[in-house]
Amino acid sequence: MSRRVVVLDYGSGNVRSVVRMLERVGADVELTADPRAVRRADGLYVPGVGNFHACVQGLVGVGGDTLIRERVVAGAPVLGVCVGMQAMFVDSTETSAVGTHPGLGLWSGAVTRLTGPVVPHMGWSTVEPPPGTRLLRGLEGERFYFVHSFAAHEAPVRDGARPLTTWAEHGDRFVAAVEDGPVSATQFHPEKSGDAGAQLLSAWLETL
Repeated sequence: MSRRVVVLDYGSGNVRSVVRMLERVGADVELTADPRAVRRADGLYVPGVGNFHACVQGLVGVGGDTLIRERVVAGAPVLGVCVGMQAMFVDSTETSAVGTHPGLGLWSGAVTRLTGPVVPHMGWSTVEPPPGTRLLRGLEGERFYFVHSFAAHEAPVRDGARPLTTWAEHGDRFVAAVEDGPVSATQFHPEKSGDAGAQLLSAWLETL
């Protein structure tokens, strides 16, 4: 049975590649911010490209922050990607021309600048998934595509519990993915990560 996935449309860059990859792995995809569509979707995909505070401002502008929290409380799956992942944290030290906007605060901690020799971190890197991972099962040693200058550097906590955390390294270790009940996220771009990204998205669809 095809899974209904809404890609949240809040003005965050070009999401055509996201829609195409989700369709490739068998999802019935709709690009929208319509609350009714978001609430009835099997899965909500939250993209994010660019500045943390601008993305949060866009999310709030379409009511996406409320819709994401509603789904998490209801146990309805959400997948945040790149800045869509960062927005799940409390805050970011990134500067912004639109002012500062706090994150959704689903996970503890702040997003901070990478310390690698070259920033942004742009290109293919391997990740270190934890035991028990569902999204990255069978993908140990595979490379995924990253484009970012900021990341979470401490394992997140929600309601006193630590979710499954995948790590990667660029100068220092940073959070590459999180699996936390209904809400999952990746700092890398599955839709730009070839067959490995397709396998991860297929694994996510299986959880819906």
